[in-house]
Amino acid sequence: MKGTALFPQCGFSSRAIAILDRLGAKYETVDVLQDPEIRQGIKEYSDWPTIPQLYVKGEFVGGSDIMMEMFESGELQQLLEAA
Repeated sequence: MKGTALFPQCGFSSRAIAILDRLGAKYETVDVLQDPEIRQGIKEYSDWPTIPQLYVKGEFVGGSDIMMEMFESGELQQLLEAA
């Protein structure tokens, strides 16, 4: 994400944190603004151009828009509970 869980640096990162907090998920964050190599590397690793990115059990789930869609449908809660 851009920033930290306590101080997100963009609206998309803030939304991702709000969703995860609402679901009571335990999570870790990495501030990509602190290291340009990590910022570029995560985009290449996932083949996804935007940040934040959600990974569950090491598998890429999606960005904040996908998180929102999954949250609204209940799919994200099911995925997190299964993990």
